[in-house]
Amino acid sequence: MKRDVYTVTAAVVRSPGGAFDLEEVQIEGPRPGEILVRIMSSGICGTDLEFASMMNLPVVLGHEGAGIVEALGDGVDDLEIGDKVAMSFAHCGRCRTCGGSAPAYCEHFWEYNFIGTRPDGSTALSQGGRPVYGHFLGQSSFATHAVVRRSSVVRVPDDTDLHLVGPFGCGFQTGAGAVLNVLRPEPGSSIAVFGVGGVGAAAVMAAASVECGTVIAVDIMDARLEQALGFGATHTVRSDSADLQDKIREIVPGGLDYSIDATGRTDVLRNAVDALAPLGRCGVVGVGPSPEMILEWRSVLAGRTITGITAGNSVPATFLPQLLDLHRAGRFPVDTLLTEFPFSEINAAVDAVRAGAVGKAVLVMDS
Repeated sequence: MKRDVYTVTAAVVRSPGGAFDLEEVQIEGPRPGEILVRIMSSGICGTDLEFASMMNLPVVLGHEGAGIVEALGDGVDDLEIGDKVAMSFAHCGRCRTCGGSAPAYCEHFWEYNFIGTRPDGSTALSQGGRPVYGHFLGQSSFATHAVVRRSSVVRVPDDTDLHLVGPFGCGFQTGAGAVLNVLRPEPGSSIAVFGVGGVGAAAVMAAASVECGTVIAVDIMDARLEQALGFGATHTVRSDSADLQDKIREIVPGGLDYSIDATGRTDVLRNAVDALAPLGRCGVVGVGPSPEMILEWRSVLAGRTITGITAGNSVPATFLPQLLDLHRAGRFPVDTLLTEFPFSEINAAVDAVRAGAVGKAVLVMDS
Protein backbone atom coordinates (compact mmCIF):
# COMPACT_ATOMS: atom_id res chain seq x y z
CA MET A 1 0.00 0.00 0.00
CA LYS A 2 1.38 3.37 -1.01
CA ARG A 3 1.39 5.99 1.74
CA ASP A 4 1.90 9.72 1.78
CA VAL A 5 5.47 10.83 2.35
CA TYR A 6 6.23 14.09 4.13
CA THR A 7 9.43 16.13 4.17
CA VAL A 8 10.24 17.19 7.73
CA THR A 9 13.17 18.49 9.78
CA ALA A 10 14.98 16.17 12.18
CA ALA A 11 18.09 16.26 14.35
CA VAL A 12 20.23 13.52 12.83
CA VAL A 13 23.20 11.91 14.58
CA ARG A 14 25.76 10.64 12.06
CA SER A 15 28.69 9.60 14.27
CA PRO A 16 28.74 7.84 17.65
CA GLY A 17 28.07 10.46 20.32
CA GLY A 18 28.37 13.17 17.68
CA ALA A 19 26.52 16.42 17.13
CA PHE A 20 22.83 16.67 16.28
CA ASP A 21 22.53 18.11 12.77
CA LEU A 22 19.21 19.56 11.62
CA GLU A 23 18.46 18.03 8.23
CA GLU A 24 15.51 17.46 5.95
CA VAL A 25 14.34 13.85 5.98
CA GLN A 26 11.33 12.04 4.63
CA ILE A 27 8.75 10.42 6.89
CA GLU A 28 6.23 7.87 5.72
CA GLY A 29 2.59 8.37 6.64
CA PRO A 30 1.19 6.22 9.45
CA ARG A 31 0.61 2.52 9.00
CA PRO A 32 -2.38 0.76 10.60
CA GLY A 33 -2.41 1.40 14.33
CA GLU A 34 -0.05 4.38 14.03
CA ILE A 35 -0.47 8.14 14.00
CA LEU A 36 1.54 11.06 12.65
CA VAL A 37 2.25 13.71 15.30
CA ARG A 38 3.46 17.24 14.66
CA ILE A 39 5.93 17.71 17.49
CA MET A 40 5.59 20.93 19.46
CA SER A 41 8.23 20.19 22.08
CA SER A 42 10.54 17.45 23.29
CA GLY A 43 12.47 17.14 26.52
CA ILE A 44 16.08 16.00 26.44
CA CYS A 45 16.85 13.02 28.66
CA GLY A 46 20.19 11.50 29.60
CA THR A 47 19.08 8.31 27.85
CA ASP A 48 19.12 10.19 24.53
CA LEU A 49 22.74 11.16 25.08
CA GLU A 50 23.77 7.69 26.21
CA PHE A 51 22.22 5.96 23.21
CA ALA A 52 23.71 8.49 20.78
CA SER A 53 26.83 6.34 21.09
CA MET A 54 25.06 2.99 20.81
CA MET A 55 22.54 3.18 17.95
CA ASN A 56 22.86 2.26 14.31
CA LEU A 57 23.55 5.39 12.28
CA PRO A 58 22.27 7.75 11.03
CA VAL A 59 19.61 8.00 13.72
CA VAL A 60 17.00 10.39 15.08
CA LEU A 61 16.60 10.24 18.88
CA GLY A 62 14.25 11.94 21.36
CA HIS A 63 11.59 10.38 23.56
CA GLU A 64 9.87 13.08 25.61
CA GLY A 65 7.67 14.49 22.88
CA ALA A 66 4.34 16.27 22.86
CA GLY A 67 2.39 17.50 19.89
CA ILE A 68 -0.71 17.52 17.73
CA VAL A 69 -2.20 14.65 15.73
CA GLU A 70 -1.84 15.31 11.99
CA ALA A 71 -2.77 11.97 10.40
CA LEU A 72 -4.33 8.70 11.51
CA GLY A 73 -3.51 5.19 10.35
CA ASP A 74 -6.18 2.62 9.66
CA GLY A 75 -7.86 1.31 12.78
CA VAL A 76 -7.19 4.37 14.92
CA ASP A 77 -10.72 5.51 15.68
CA ASP A 78 -10.40 7.02 19.17
CA LEU A 79 -8.34 10.07 18.20
CA GLU A 80 -9.03 12.97 15.87
CA ILE A 81 -6.78 15.18 13.78
CA GLY A 82 -5.94 18.21 15.92
CA ASP A 83 -5.95 16.35 19.24
CA LYS A 84 -3.16 17.24 21.65
CA VAL A 85 -1.09 14.26 22.78
CA ALA A 86 1.83 13.41 25.03
CA MET A 87 4.03 10.49 24.00
CA SER A 88 5.69 7.71 25.94
CA PHE A 89 7.48 4.39 25.37
CA ALA A 90 6.28 1.65 23.01
CA HIS A 91 5.17 -1.82 24.07
CA CYS A 92 3.68 -4.83 22.35
CA GLY A 93 0.41 -4.97 24.29
CA ARG A 94 0.24 -8.76 23.96
CA CYS A 95 2.84 -10.34 26.25
CA ARG A 96 2.39 -11.53 29.81
CA THR A 97 3.61 -8.31 31.43
CA CYS A 98 1.63 -6.03 29.12
CA GLY A 99 -1.44 -8.12 29.88
CA GLY A 100 -0.68 -7.68 33.56
CA SER A 101 -0.83 -3.87 33.29
CA ALA A 102 2.97 -3.57 33.42
CA PRO A 103 3.86 -2.32 29.91
CA ALA A 104 7.14 -0.79 31.14
CA TYR A 105 8.36 -4.38 31.53
CA CYS A 106 7.11 -5.58 28.15
CA GLU A 107 8.89 -8.80 27.17
CA HIS A 108 9.67 -7.18 23.81
CA PHE A 109 10.63 -3.75 25.18
CA TRP A 110 14.04 -3.76 23.52
CA GLU A 111 12.87 -4.41 19.97
CA TYR A 112 10.02 -1.90 20.28
CA ASN A 113 12.20 0.89 21.65
CA PHE A 114 15.95 0.51 21.05
CA ILE A 115 16.74 -1.16 17.71
CA GLY A 116 16.13 1.94 15.59
CA THR A 117 13.31 0.42 13.55
CA ARG A 118 9.88 -1.05 14.01
CA PRO A 119 10.04 -4.65 15.27
CA ASP A 120 9.64 -5.84 11.67
CA GLY A 121 12.83 -4.00 10.64
CA SER A 122 11.14 -1.15 8.78
CA THR A 123 11.60 2.52 9.53
CA ALA A 124 9.30 5.44 8.79
CA LEU A 125 12.30 7.72 8.22
CA SER A 126 14.49 8.00 5.12
CA GLN A 127 16.71 10.44 3.30
CA GLY A 128 17.31 10.32 -0.42
CA GLY A 129 15.85 6.83 -0.57
CA ARG A 130 18.14 5.49 2.17
CA PRO A 131 16.77 4.47 5.58
CA VAL A 132 17.31 6.63 8.64
CA TYR A 133 17.02 4.87 11.98
CA GLY A 134 14.41 6.10 14.43
CA HIS A 135 11.39 4.88 16.42
CA PHE A 136 13.57 5.54 19.48
CA LEU A 137 11.60 4.68 22.61
CA GLY A 138 8.57 4.63 20.37
CA GLN A 139 9.05 8.22 19.19
CA SER A 140 12.21 9.82 17.80
CA SER A 141 10.80 13.18 18.81
CA PHE A 142 13.89 15.26 17.98
CA ALA A 143 12.05 16.20 14.82
CA THR A 144 9.16 18.31 13.66
CA HIS A 145 7.09 15.15 13.09
CA ALA A 146 7.04 11.55 14.33
CA VAL A 147 5.16 8.39 13.43
CA VAL A 148 4.20 6.54 16.60
CA ARG A 149 2.03 3.65 17.68
CA ARG A 150 -1.40 4.60 18.99
CA SER A 151 -0.58 2.85 22.27
CA SER A 152 2.40 5.18 22.75
CA VAL A 153 0.34 8.37 22.94
CA VAL A 154 -1.96 9.81 25.57
CA ARG A 155 -4.58 12.37 24.62
CA VAL A 156 -4.35 15.40 26.89
CA PRO A 157 -6.89 18.19 27.47
CA ASP A 158 -7.16 20.93 24.89
CA ASP A 159 -5.86 23.54 27.34
CA THR A 160 -2.64 21.60 28.05
CA ASP A 161 0.60 23.53 27.52
CA LEU A 162 2.48 21.35 25.04
CA HIS A 163 5.76 23.01 25.98
CA LEU A 164 5.32 21.58 29.46
CA VAL A 165 3.94 18.10 29.05
CA GLY A 166 6.64 16.30 27.02
CA PRO A 167 8.89 15.30 29.95
CA PHE A 168 5.87 13.78 31.71
CA GLY A 169 6.18 10.87 29.27
CA CYS A 170 9.60 9.78 30.56
CA GLY A 171 11.62 11.69 33.15
CA PHE A 172 8.78 12.95 35.30
CA GLN A 173 6.77 9.74 35.23
CA THR A 174 9.94 7.79 36.04
CA GLY A 175 10.70 9.75 39.21
CA ALA A 176 7.13 10.24 40.35
CA GLY A 177 6.11 6.69 39.48
CA ALA A 178 8.96 5.24 41.52
CA VAL A 179 7.31 6.84 44.54
CA LEU A 180 3.61 6.66 43.72
CA ASN A 181 3.45 3.33 41.87
CA VAL A 182 6.24 1.26 43.43
CA LEU A 183 7.42 2.37 46.86
CA ARG A 184 4.06 3.86 47.88
CA PRO A 185 5.29 5.45 51.10
CA GLU A 186 2.87 5.95 53.94
CA PRO A 187 2.08 9.47 55.21
CA GLY A 188 4.67 10.43 57.80
CA SER A 189 7.30 7.98 56.52
CA SER A 190 10.87 8.91 55.61
CA ILE A 191 12.50 8.88 52.19
CA ALA A 192 15.73 10.14 50.64
CA VAL A 193 16.23 10.80 46.94
CA PHE A 194 19.84 10.48 45.80
CA GLY A 195 20.32 12.67 42.73
CA VAL A 196 17.75 15.45 42.33
CA GLY A 197 18.00 16.36 38.67
CA GLY A 198 14.81 16.10 36.63
CA VAL A 199 13.96 12.51 37.61
CA GLY A 200 14.94 12.89 41.25
CA ALA A 201 13.15 16.22 41.57
CA ALA A 202 9.96 14.56 40.34
CA ALA A 203 10.42 11.90 43.02
CA VAL A 204 10.78 14.61 45.70
CA MET A 205 7.56 16.27 44.51
CA ALA A 206 5.73 12.96 44.53
CA ALA A 207 6.95 12.16 48.06
CA ALA A 208 5.75 15.54 49.27
CA SER A 209 2.38 15.02 47.54
CA VAL A 210 1.69 11.89 49.61
CA GLU A 211 2.77 13.66 52.81
CA CYS A 212 5.98 11.85 53.64
CA GLY A 213 7.12 13.25 56.96
CA THR A 214 10.82 13.42 56.06
CA VAL A 215 12.01 13.98 52.49
CA ILE A 216 15.79 14.24 52.16
CA ALA A 217 17.35 15.48 48.92
CA VAL A 218 20.92 14.25 48.35
CA ASP A 219 23.04 15.72 45.57
CA ILE A 220 26.49 17.12 44.85
CA MET A 221 25.14 20.41 43.45
CA ASP A 222 24.07 23.10 45.92
CA ALA A 223 21.72 24.71 43.39
CA ARG A 224 19.79 21.47 42.98
CA LEU A 225 19.55 21.01 46.72
CA GLU A 226 18.22 24.53 47.17
CA GLN A 227 15.68 23.94 44.42
CA ALA A 228 14.61 20.64 45.99
CA LEU A 229 13.52 22.51 49.13
CA GLY A 230 11.02 24.37 46.96
CA PHE A 231 9.70 21.06 45.66
CA GLY A 232 8.94 19.66 49.11
CA ALA A 233 12.23 18.37 50.50
CA THR A 234 12.41 18.82 54.26
CA HIS A 235 16.19 18.37 54.45
CA THR A 236 19.21 18.41 52.12
CA VAL A 237 22.58 16.66 52.33
CA ARG A 238 25.53 16.96 49.98
CA SER A 239 26.33 13.57 48.53
CA ASP A 240 30.09 14.14 48.81
CA SER A 241 29.93 14.62 52.57
CA ALA A 242 32.48 12.39 54.32
CA ASP A 243 29.94 11.75 57.06
CA LEU A 244 26.94 11.27 54.77
CA GLN A 245 25.49 8.33 56.69
CA ASP A 246 25.89 10.12 60.02
CA LYS A 247 24.11 13.20 58.66
CA ILE A 248 21.20 11.12 57.42
CA ARG A 249 20.91 9.37 60.76
CA GLU A 250 20.93 12.68 62.57
CA ILE A 251 17.75 13.40 60.62
CA VAL A 252 16.28 9.88 60.82
CA PRO A 253 18.01 8.09 63.74
CA GLY A 254 16.76 4.59 62.93
CA GLY A 255 17.43 4.84 59.21
CA LEU A 256 15.17 5.56 56.25
CA ASP A 257 11.97 3.77 55.37
CA TYR A 258 12.62 4.35 51.65
CA SER A 259 15.31 5.63 49.31
CA ILE A 260 15.69 6.20 45.58
CA ASP A 261 18.86 6.20 43.51
CA ALA A 262 18.48 8.39 40.42
CA THR A 263 22.20 8.53 39.55
CA GLY A 264 23.22 5.14 38.20
CA ARG A 265 26.41 5.29 40.25
CA THR A 266 27.30 2.25 42.31
CA ASP A 267 28.83 4.31 45.15
CA VAL A 268 25.68 6.42 45.42
CA LEU A 269 23.43 3.37 45.29
CA ARG A 270 25.42 1.78 48.09
CA ASN A 271 24.85 4.86 50.23
CA ALA A 272 21.15 4.81 49.36
CA VAL A 273 20.88 1.21 50.57
CA ASP A 274 23.09 1.60 53.65
CA ALA A 275 20.99 4.58 54.79
CA LEU A 276 17.88 2.39 55.08
CA ALA A 277 16.44 1.07 58.29
CA PRO A 278 16.06 -2.71 58.56
CA LEU A 279 13.32 -3.80 56.12
CA GLY A 280 13.72 -0.52 54.23
CA ARG A 281 13.23 -0.37 50.45
CA CYS A 282 15.40 1.25 47.79
CA GLY A 283 14.15 1.97 44.28
CA VAL A 284 16.74 2.11 41.49
CA VAL A 285 15.76 4.34 38.57
CA GLY A 286 19.09 5.76 37.40
CA VAL A 287 20.95 4.70 34.28
CA GLY A 288 24.43 6.08 34.65
CA PRO A 289 28.15 5.41 34.46
CA SER A 290 28.35 2.28 36.63
CA PRO A 291 27.84 -1.06 34.87
CA GLU A 292 27.13 -2.96 38.09
CA MET A 293 26.02 -2.51 41.68
CA ILE A 294 28.24 -3.56 44.59
CA LEU A 295 26.72 -4.07 48.04
CA GLU A 296 27.82 -5.70 51.27
CA TRP A 297 26.00 -8.87 52.29
CA ARG A 298 25.32 -7.47 55.75
CA SER A 299 23.56 -4.50 54.21
CA VAL A 300 21.11 -6.63 52.24
CA LEU A 301 20.66 -9.23 54.97
CA ALA A 302 19.13 -6.54 57.18
CA GLY A 303 15.89 -7.26 55.31
CA ARG A 304 16.41 -4.39 52.91
CA THR A 305 15.13 -4.76 49.37
CA ILE A 306 16.41 -3.18 46.16
CA THR A 307 13.88 -2.80 43.35
CA GLY A 308 14.72 -1.87 39.77
CA ILE A 309 12.15 0.48 38.26
CA THR A 310 11.59 1.29 34.58
CA ALA A 311 9.45 4.28 33.52
CA GLY A 312 8.01 4.54 37.01
CA ASN A 313 6.23 1.20 36.54
CA SER A 314 3.52 3.29 34.93
CA VAL A 315 0.66 2.70 32.55
CA PRO A 316 1.03 6.05 30.74
CA ALA A 317 -2.61 6.21 29.65
CA THR A 318 -3.69 6.46 33.28
CA PHE A 319 -0.60 7.76 35.05
CA LEU A 320 0.16 10.79 32.87
CA PRO A 321 -3.34 12.25 33.44
CA GLN A 322 -2.84 11.62 37.17
CA LEU A 323 0.40 13.62 37.13
CA LEU A 324 -1.21 16.41 35.10
CA ASP A 325 -4.01 16.60 37.68
CA LEU A 326 -1.39 16.90 40.44
CA HIS A 327 0.30 19.66 38.46
CA ARG A 328 -2.96 21.58 38.04
CA ALA A 329 -3.54 21.27 41.77
CA GLY A 330 -0.11 22.78 42.47
CA ARG A 331 1.23 19.55 43.97
CA PHE A 332 3.64 18.66 41.15
CA PRO A 333 5.35 22.01 40.42
CA VAL A 334 7.70 21.04 37.60
CA ASP A 335 7.52 24.39 35.79
CA THR A 336 10.66 25.86 37.34
CA LEU A 337 12.67 22.80 36.31
CA LEU A 338 12.17 23.55 32.62
CA THR A 339 14.49 25.56 30.40
CA GLU A 340 13.29 26.01 26.83
CA PHE A 341 15.59 26.03 23.80
CA PRO A 342 14.59 26.60 20.17
CA PHE A 343 14.95 23.38 18.16
CA SER A 344 17.71 25.06 16.16
CA GLU A 345 19.79 25.27 19.36
CA ILE A 346 19.65 21.56 20.16
CA ASN A 347 23.42 21.23 20.56
CA ALA A 348 23.52 24.12 23.06
CA ALA A 349 20.71 22.39 24.95
CA VAL A 350 22.64 19.11 24.96
CA ASP A 351 25.73 20.88 26.31
CA ALA A 352 23.62 22.39 29.11
CA VAL A 353 22.27 18.94 30.00
CA ARG A 354 25.74 17.40 30.07
CA ALA A 355 27.01 20.24 32.28
CA GLY A 356 24.13 19.84 34.72
CA ALA A 357 23.24 23.49 34.11
CA VAL A 358 19.51 22.87 33.69
CA GLY A 359 16.95 20.77 35.49
CA LYS A 360 15.20 19.71 32.29
CA ALA A 361 15.99 21.08 28.83
CA VAL A 362 13.00 21.26 26.49
CA LEU A 363 13.29 21.77 22.74
CA VAL A 364 10.55 23.95 21.30
CA MET A 365 9.77 23.19 17.67
CA ASP A 366 7.30 26.03 17.03
CA SER A 367 9.48 28.92 18.27
